[in-house]
This record gives sequence, structure tokens and C-alpha cells, in this order.
Amino acid sequence: MSDALVLDITLPLDRFVLSLQWVTNETALGIFGPSGAGKTSVLEAIAGLRQETRGEIRIHGRTWLDSSRGVCLPPERRGVGYVPQDGRLFPHRTVIGNVLAGRRRARNSSAPPLSPDRVLEVLELTGREEAEVESLSGGERQRVALARALCSGPDLLLLDEPLAGLDLPLRRRILPYLMRVQREFSVPALFVSHDATEVRLLAREAIVLDAGRVPARGRPDDLLTDSAVLPVAWAEGFENLLRGTVIVASAATAVVEIEAGLRLTVPGHGLRPGGDAAVALRADELILALEPPIGVSAQNMLPGTIIGFREAPEGETEDGPVLVLVSLGRRQAPIVVAITEMARRRLGLRTGRVVHLVFKVQSCRVVPAG
Repeated sequence: MSDALVLDITLPLDRFVLSLQWVTNETALGIFGPSGAGKTSVLEAIAGLRQETRGEIRIHGRTWLDSSRGVCLPPERRGVGYVPQDGRLFPHRTVIGNVLAGRRRARNSSAPPLSPDRVLEVLELTGREEAEVESLSGGERQRVALARALCSGPDLLLLDEPLAGLDLPLRRRILPYLMRVQREFSVPALFVSHDATEVRLLAREAIVLDAGRVPARGRPDDLLTDSAVLPVAWAEGFENLLRGTVIVASAATAVVEIEAGLRLTVPGHGLRPGGDAAVALRADELILALEPPIGVSAQNMLPGTIIGFREAPEGETEDGPVLVLVSLGRRQAPIVVAITEMARRRLGLRTGRVVHLVFKVQSCRVVPAG
């Protein structure tokens, strides 16, 4: 079986030369990195929008670029569904007009076409078919752009920070739609973001891009807590991510079981018993205790073991933060807790020490995942 993605490209940019080698059978892919790292340029090269790209691009055994043999398919023959940062909807067309514009490109793809009605249903746009673009909210615009890309029957869906222009609450509401698309349609996708949480939710394999180079690659949960990558993720607003199943849910709170014996109490909005959920926690909103505290308002107290420490990110003050890595349960990625060096010394923290993570319900940012 041929690899899902083969990238071996170089592309001269203004400040550096982008150089990327990536061969994988995975179909849910992510690129993480700060602004200006070259992430969008990678997508443009794959889509055929950068004529100066040299090297090789193959998608599911089909060659889109092989400069050594003079092969360079034009963008319209590459079977790409591209969702740029601003969506770029046709302002003179309705929702269905934009979606059907993607449908007309499906004849150039080898993938089977998707039903526009089904796509609109999954993205909860049914009933908005005749709406004018100007009347759409920011979240609706992004969903229409995604629907148009899906209806083009792409061999590869390229998502260029599709949530970057939205505020945090709206981004958290749109994320479940992207996750639903993955489950419903199984379209191979490459997702670009400077938000580590989004990459962890949407990708099963990812690379880190820094000034056109790839310092690390792997499973997002492992990759983004690696000592070489965590400082970059921290600078971009790192969050811990816990996945589990909703056990009990009400309008106010819900209980999420991340594994047998480990349960969280989280805000209940949008959750239902039996559904999956991802819980994001900022490292600086977690408290470390040597013993289970008594008589506190925080409802979450989880035991864990310290497995290591990370240096404070460059540019931080001498007294912190110290990043403490805590193993929580058997299947979860390490939890990162930010404390000061003074607190580390006062508590006598060391590798192997059993501690308790303490945090409030309101510290949990929940993304329904199914």
C-alpha cells in the first residue's frame, strides 16, 4: 500500500528556505508552529500555488509534483480542498451557491463526491442554504468554507488555521464540527495551527515547523510535551488536554471519566451521558499539593506522580515558572503544571514524588468530542 503522504520539498521564502521531508501513512495530520514559521507556505506548495517549489509531492500514490521528472500538476488537477484562514467565500453567492461551487470541482478529484445535503446537515447549516454571505456569523462563514471544500471531493483537505480569526469561545464551538467531519467523512486532512490544543484534538501525527525546518515529529500528545517543543507550545498558550467519557451531565456540571478511578467535574453545557469529551486545562491554573486538601471549594483533586521538570521558557523571570510534568493514570499524556522555583523548593518536589492536582470546575474548558 502506498504512503498517504510523501513530502520532500524545498521552497525559497523571504527569510529562509523551507525544507521539509515527511512520509506517513497517517491521514489526520497537523503542522504546529509559531507565526512566520512557514506553515501556510507548506499548504500552498501542496496545493500547487507556489510554482517555485522543488522536490516531490505524492498523495495516496498519485504524484502531484516531481521536479526531477518535470511533473507539476496545476492546482485544479490536484484534488485539494483548501480552507484558507479567511474562508474566501464568494460574496455574491448564497450559502448553497458557495457549496455547489466546490461541487463543480469534484470532477477533477479521484475521491467519491460527497452529498451537499449531508455535508450541510453534519455542519448544521441545513435551513441556511439561501442565506446571503453578508448575513452569516463568523462561525457560519467558516463552516460554509469547510462545506465548499468537502463538496469538491478532495483527495486531501488543507485547513490553514481555520479558527484563527475567531475568539476563544467561538473557536471552542467550531472545533466539534471539525472533529465531526473527521468521523463522518474520513477525508484525509492536513491541519495547520499555532494552537497546540487544536492540533492535539484534530491530528494523530504532527510535525513542528520552526523557520522552515522540522525539529520534531510524532504523536501530538507526546510531541508537544517534549523538552525541545514545550517552550514553543508554552509561548503559544499551552493547555493540558484530558480525554474521557461523560458519566453524568446536567445543565450546570458534568462528570467525565478519563479512566477507571479518575474522574473530573467540569461545566456541563453541551455534554450528554455516554458522549466523549476533551478537557483543556491551563498549566498555571493547576495547584500541586503533597496531600489531598481538606475543606477547599475546588471539586477536582487527582493523584499523580512527578516524572520530570522542564526549564523555564526563555525570557521568563528567574523565579518561574518551573514546569512540572505529572503522570496521571495509565493512558494520558503528562500533565504540565506551572509553579515558581520558590514553591518547588518549599515543597521539596522531586521526580517520583506522589502529588495531587487541585483545580476548580471553572478552570476546565470542555470540547464535546462525540
